[in-house]
Amino acid sequence: MKQFYKLSMLMLALLLVEHAHAQQTFTLDQCIDYALKNSVSVQNAMLDEQIATAKVKETIGLGLPQISASASIVHNPKLSRFFTTYTGAGGFVGDLSGVPGIQVGDVIAAKNFFQLQSSGGASVTANQLLFNGSYLVGLQASSVYKDLAVKASQQTKEQIIQQVMKAYYGVLINRERMNLFANNIARVDSLLRTTKALNQSGFAEAIDIDRIQVALNNLLTERNKFLNLSNLGTELLKFQMNYPMDQALEVAGSINEVQIDTNLDQYKENWNYKDRPDYQVLETNRRLQALNVKNQYATFMPSLNAFATLGYSTQSPEIGGLFKTNSKIADNGGLGPDKWYNYSQIGISLNVPIFSGFQRHYKLQQEKIALQKVDNGFKVLKSGIDLEIKQSSLIFDNAIAALETQRANMDLASKVARVTKIKYEQGVGSNMEVIDAENSLRQAQTNYYGAMFDAVVAKIDLDKAYGKLLPTVANSTK
Repeated sequence: MKQFYKLSMLMLALLLVEHAHAQQTFTLDQCIDYALKNSVSVQNAMLDEQIATAKVKETIGLGLPQISASASIVHNPKLSRFFTTYTGAGGFVGDLSGVPGIQVGDVIAAKNFFQLQSSGGASVTANQLLFNGSYLVGLQASSVYKDLAVKASQQTKEQIIQQVMKAYYGVLINRERMNLFANNIARVDSLLRTTKALNQSGFAEAIDIDRIQVALNNLLTERNKFLNLSNLGTELLKFQMNYPMDQALEVAGSINEVQIDTNLDQYKENWNYKDRPDYQVLETNRRLQALNVKNQYATFMPSLNAFATLGYSTQSPEIGGLFKTNSKIADNGGLGPDKWYNYSQIGISLNVPIFSGFQRHYKLQQEKIALQKVDNGFKVLKSGIDLEIKQSSLIFDNAIAALETQRANMDLASKVARVTKIKYEQGVGSNMEVIDAENSLRQAQTNYYGAMFDAVVAKIDLDKAYGKLLPTVANSTK
């Protein structure tokens, strides 16, 4: 039973290791999907979308009722005097004829009997916006601002996809070249063993063995150097995906499975500048700037608000009296002290801008000029897109032509190497011819896969130029 348990645990561990290894193998679609979920740039773009959504809700909230409450307790150790004019006996301040030098019409400062030393108040106020032109424009602008965040996010995703695809195909190219190194080393090593056997039989010289050994040593050294570069390519893919740099990463597929579609008619038939994310971002910016102009016009319009206030207030000779009710003192028509009395008010306020020193006028002129600059930006962007399309199309055509040439050269070099080796083994050729043929084949293979990578990258750049890269995540080079 114990052995069965150990065997079961061992099998489970092997399954977990195999599952973990399977999780580390990514197709192109999985690499792109991982990058779009984990890239810091994409995450920040998504956060910008959330900020834009919150901004929309904030703007909407400005049109909802605004309710505020306030409360205050004030104590005046020394009240300010009450100033009035002396009108003689029977006046408001009484008879002051006994005061030396006092005359009718003199200004006197009497004790403030209209206010007690301590006072308290509490109120709740509600304000409701009824009409404001800037608020209506702000609602439109907040929605456009959210749309701008989405467009900018799409542009960021396009850049991530482009970078990941190039790094992914670079890894596939490097893997294929490593396979070529293995095949070339195997052929040269086989040739070395054959030459040694011929030397033992007296049909080859020792110098022939040395020449082939030198070629093999150089090939091994070149392979080791390229292996380090290949590992660096994998690290680049990890970086573009924001994949943990300390974890292993394997990519699925083969560069030979990639089919590059050379028919560009479908691009040109339905091409539109609006397919480009950067053009969409500029369009959205223009909408925002147009709303800025509209908002400046709105500042010339009146605004209307409604308000309502409900509050309580009281006064007392001492601050402690604010917090108690003196039941021995009658109300006397609402004038009794030591008691909180309520009050309320409702109203509508209208604000009509009349003159602001031409500030609004010049602000409007600034926004109009800014809108003209955005319109000029369309001209520059369109010219840049046209140039990018022509350039990427030319590079793609040249890359396809070079790929076909290098494929033919590789086939010819392979045929020459095969025939030269047969002639050498039959004793009608020299080993120098074999070494030269092997070197030519290796160079032709290197050139072919270099041309293959250039063609794939050129196709990716062409897709980006036509705005076709973002919607096509899967099989984007087809």
